[in-house]
Amino acid sequence: MSDVAGARSVSEQTSDLDARSLYQRILGADFERLPPSLRALHARAGVRRYAGEAEASRGAGWLSRLCGWIAGLPPAHTGAIEVEIDADRHGETWIRRFGHGAMRSRLRERDGLIHERLGPMAFAFALELVDAGLIWRLRSVRALGVALPLSWFDGMHAHEFERDGRYRFDVRAALPGIGLLVHYRGWLAIGD
Repeated sequence: MSDVAGARSVSEQTSDLDARSLYQRILGADFERLPPSLRALHARAGVRRYAGEAEASRGAGWLSRLCGWIAGLPPAHTGAIEVEIDADRHGETWIRRFGHGAMRSRLRERDGLIHERLGPMAFAFALELVDAGLIWRLRSVRALGVALPLSWFDGMHAHEFERDGRYRFDVRAALPGIGLLVHYRGWLAIGD
């Protein structure tokens, strides 16, 4: 009888692990140290939709525009943003709508990192907890499955934080010799 009880306990533990969000699994106990708006955004399962305001800038050169198009980056935009997050036990699909343009990515956990697929690009990030939020630290980049030098991506920065009780984001990507690909920043109303 104790073997059955032990098996049930393992099953319950597995169920508890599966019930944790992507960010809860990666951050562990540090998840509770996040500001309230970040915890609310990153703790929910199922499909959620958020609205806010954003400003997106794009690089001006033809090569910058081509790279942005290949990766599915958002167009230049100032105004409303809508973000849809579909979270399940395997990861999250994010669709960010900037006016008429949409940027879709899939996030999963592997080896304690967030792996984000954006078009033919795959990025791996370590999440670093800072006072007011999270900094995404790039650890690897692949294009069509081929590893690329991290030094090419020194111009990539992503930060999620809370200011005045509101969830905010600031993401910038630039490449050497090409310049700015995209810089988008803004806020989302998370609610309860």
